[in-house]
Amino acid sequence: MRKLLIKANPRNVSTALAATLLATTPLATAQATGGDLLIAPTRIVLDGRRGTEVILNNIGNEEATYRITLELRRMNDKGRLDDVATEGANDKEKAALEVIRYAPRRVTLPPNQPQSIRIGMQSMDTLPDGEYRAHMLFRAIPKAPAADAGQDAGGGLKIQLIPIYGISIPVILRKGNLVATAALTNVRIGKDNEGPTLDFDMTRKGEKSVFGEIHVTKPGVSEPITVAKGIAIYPEVTGRGVSLPLSPEVAAKMRGEVVVSYYEAPEAGGGLISQVRSVLP
Repeated sequence: MRKLLIKANPRNVSTALAATLLATTPLATAQATGGDLLIAPTRIVLDGRRGTEVILNNIGNEEATYRITLELRRMNDKGRLDDVATEGANDKEKAALEVIRYAPRRVTLPPNQPQSIRIGMQSMDTLPDGEYRAHMLFRAIPKAPAADAGQDAGGGLKIQLIPIYGISIPVILRKGNLVATAALTNVRIGKDNEGPTLDFDMTRKGEKSVFGEIHVTKPGVSEPITVAKGIAIYPEVTGRGVSLPLSPEVAAKMRGEVVVSYYEAPEAGGGLISQVRSVLP
């Protein structure tokens, strides 16, 4: 009997999933073969020579191994992050890969044993002012299946699917006195295959990305109807669409006048970036 091993790679990096994973403390989790991976923080910003670290923790019940790499992604006008091949990278993207330094690049984590990944940067003196970004990918390395696992008694071809799970976080480098502003427009109720959505457009001006969370409230009411965290606009786009999933109950509460506010993340100060009022049918 011959066994054919096929590896799948479901990468959990959509904007909707990122908003779900981010909690009050900026953590992210990824299902991994042999355990669950907890990552904190989920976004790195370096604007000087001092480095930082990311803490990994295997909260599963079995030992798990992860490979850590840098990759490039570009945001499109829908807010999706598309993979960029190295040969198709622009100068800023190539510079980010060259400047970012990190170690170790592979870790094996026993259950409930945290491990730090050190992240730093080389000198950016020769680079023009601006924001540079790469994405750090933590990918589970699956354990090899037992030689006799799932053997076909008939001696035929055996196909076994082993998913390889991963999660990525942005690593952002900034040089110079960079500023950016953002605005919200065209708030509306939409619908996708899962149900109702709150849709709106975001625009950005300036030399750096903006990042924060959306709060939707009723005028005069401080308690939000809904909150979406981890909403970014990166410098490669001047605007993007946002579509937030709503339950039917929350969608019903949206009728009438609403206030849509975009705030900085709490760790960045939580200041108001932009706000718009709209009347929804």
